This record gives sequence, structure tokens and C-alpha cells, in this order.
Amino acid sequence: MGSFLSKQMERRKAISAENKSLSSLLSSSGDAFPGSDFRISDRKSWMSSLQLDRLLLHQIVFPGTHDSATNRIGLPFLSRPFAQCQSCSVYVQLCAGVRALDIRVRADRRVCHGILASYSVDVVITHLKRFLSETQSELILLEIRTEFGQEDPPDFDKYLVEQLGDYLVPQDDAFFGRTVAEIVPKRVICVWKPRKSPAPKNGELLWSGGHLRDNWIDTDLPKTKFDSNMKHLGEQRPAKDRKYFYRVENTVTPQADNPVVCVRPVTERIRGYARLFISQAFEKGIADRLQVFSTDFVDDDFVDACVGLTHARIEGKA
Repeated sequence: MGSFLSKQMERRKAISAENKSLSSLLSSSGDAFPGSDFRISDRKSWMSSLQLDRLLLHQIVFPGTHDSATNRIGLPFLSRPFAQCQSCSVYVQLCAGVRALDIRVRADRRVCHGILASYSVDVVITHLKRFLSETQSELILLEIRTEFGQEDPPDFDKYLVEQLGDYLVPQDDAFFGRTVAEIVPKRVICVWKPRKSPAPKNGELLWSGGHLRDNWIDTDLPKTKFDSNMKHLGEQRPAKDRKYFYRVENTVTPQADNPVVCVRPVTERIRGYARLFISQAFEKGIADRLQVFSTDFVDDDFVDACVGLTHARIEGKA
């Protein structure tokens, strides 16, 4: 018992020290960057308001959500706090400006996060199609993957094509150099990541998992995650020079050996430092690598930061 308490005390000290480190960095360096003062006037159609004939796919900073469809995961007040990473539906997220979704599924086509399940993926597709029908030129980066430890849903690739076929941008590396105006009316880049089933091939309507990459580390320490995100971002080529999307997740993860295992209080340790991360990326000369930026419990300020950087890139300020 004494060893456990001692370990937990050391853990609390480490978390406190890392929080202070990020707070100190923010106080000394600030979180301004080109486009940081930008505010969206129309969140539902922010991409359409930009100059689509000038906006290249690689210039977009996609505001993303982590575990996007977990608003109704598990049981309220019981298991939900341990796996809920978003408090609103996929449709509400899209209307708020989110343009990159992270959906996890299991064999029965239900959305899941670990061992906990939510509604059918049909709900996600319905929300997505509703949003697409209400807008004209918004591009969505949709990642659907089989959750770790789960089995692939049978014939899921066929299901996705049947549901979204009219909107799907076919897998083709040439799209990375094109403008949004050249891509629409195709509007969904759907990355399907099965665990065992064959991956999509070039020319097909779905994109293979290698086209959306990240470097996720399992930690609840905010500065450790912040520094890891920065290190791995710096190892990427500039967005204009690569043929894949790269995602940075501004999140930390509850740990089983820590008493605090609910997502919200843990992820709050880093959630407010998204703008600091962007400003530090500029400080280090690697902001041109940033392309997909995701968070738990997305809010307007996070979306504004991503769109502001996108706007600055179009204007040649970033």
C-alpha cells in the first residue's frame, strides 16, 4: 500500500510540474501566430467562404476531433466518463467547423472506444450526409478504423461506398496538389483502416490507412505529449511535399494505474494549449508541416485557430 501511495504522489508531482512547464512557456512566449486573430463568421460553411480556386488541399489545416462519435458512449454517469471524448454529435461538430473525423468501429458496425460501445455507425453516416446536403464546398477527412482488439465489420468497404459513393474523392495522390475548386463536388476523403481486411488500392473510392498518419503516445503527462507531438511533426516533410495527411492530436490519455481515469479531467491538462502548440511550431520553423489538428471536446476557439492558420496560408502569411 505504501509503495502504491508513493508512486501516486510521484505521479501527481510529475503532472503538476508538466502543467507548470506549459503554463510558463505560454507566459513567456505567448500563443500568437499568423492568423491567430482570425474569427469565423460562418462556421458551418467556413471553407466555402475562402477562395477555393486558390486553396490547395495541402494548405488546409483540418480542425479534427479525437474519438469523434463518443458523445453517447457507454452508460451515462457510469461508464461514459471513462471513454467519452466529445460531448456533441458528429453533425453538431461539423456545423461548428470540424472537418476531420476519427470514427472507431467493431464487427457489429457499432461505434466503440476500447471495450465500450455506442450507436451504430449508420448514425454517423446519416449525420455526415445531412451536413453534406446542407453545404456545398466543405471537404471532410473521414477516418474510419476497426478499433484495436476488435474484428473488422464484414463487407464494410462496400457499405461505405454504397452510403457515400456520390461524395467520395477517389484515392489518387495527385489530389494533394489540387485546389478545392478542382476537387468538389466530390467532398469526402474517406480513409478506411481495417485490421485484417484488404486495404483500399489506388483508384478506388476509399483511401488506405497510410494516407493518414500520426505518432500517438499513451501518456497522461501534458508536456511529454506536447513535446512528442512537436518532435514528430518536425520529422515530417512540409505538407506540400508529401502524399499523405499527418495528424497531431492535442490530447492526453487516462492511465489505468492512475486514480484519475475519466477523460475530461485528464485531457484538460493539454486541451487549452493548442494555440501554444501552433505558435511554437512557427518558432521552430515547422508550422508548414501541420495539416490535421485534433482535440477532445472541441470548441470554437480550437476551430478558429486551425481556420485562421489556413486563411493565413492562402494570403501568403504563413
